Amino acid sequence: MFKWLRRLRTLPPIPDAAWRATLTRYAFLGALPSAQQQQLRTLAAEFLRDKEFHGTQGFVITDEVALAIAAQAVLPVLHLKDGLDWYDDFVGIVVHPSEVVAPRKVVDDALVVHEYEEVVAGEAMDQGPVMLSWQDVLASSVSSEGGYNVVIHEFAHKIDMRNGVADGCPPLPAGFMGRRSAREARAAWMAVLQPAYDDFREKTILAERFGAEPPWLDDYGATSISEFFAVACEAYFVNRPNFARDFPAVLVLFDAFFRPAQA
Repeated sequence: MFKWLRRLRTLPPIPDAAWRATLTRYAFLGALPSAQQQQLRTLAAEFLRDKEFHGTQGFVITDEVALAIAAQAVLPVLHLKDGLDWYDDFVGIVVHPSEVVAPRKVVDDALVVHEYEEVVAGEAMDQGPVMLSWQDVLASSVSSEGGYNVVIHEFAHKIDMRNGVADGCPPLPAGFMGRRSAREARAAWMAVLQPAYDDFREKTILAERFGAEPPWLDDYGATSISEFFAVACEAYFVNRPNFARDFPAVLVLFDAFFRPAQA
């Protein structure tokens, strides 16, 4: 059904049965109020019209695959001003059947180059496509208790990178939380997110090295503040009660950004 969507000028209809199946499989979407579900459906249709899906390693992009990714990808921008414009720096979404091994190269402070391989379930590239593992997209249907969602994670990176760098702070609107300038708004954002990240990282290290109780949030968020932002976004959208319990200050911050009308 969705194969030729980019040729259409009008929004493609999403069949009722397919939409209901998506809401049932991804219960955090089905839990949204009916009015928001309709907004989500419209935005997902726009996403399907504007983006191109590509399967690798013989993986076939079906309507189920495309709709599952679209419905979850648009959730973070559901209430944001300009909506899907937050994702206008790319068109392609590359879907692998499962996790992939990605080559990495980093240069340390001594200018020594380190090359290694990393197993990834997804990746968002600045000004480039989003890569996702379908196995992990499917896992999002049963992993909300742990706050895990690979689609939201990668699209949170896209939101973070709108100002050109993934640093845990997306571009903030004028007057964000009563701040007079973008500089003040960013300072207010980091004044909340940085301590939360530092505390989370410390708890993760204590758990790994000394057997302390591990934090509820995915420990991948301890690798950098940009990853903490993306991991926190996953939990914020798929398990708000647990996120509110463990990160109340960040919850207020995220509500002000992602749900400005409700905050």
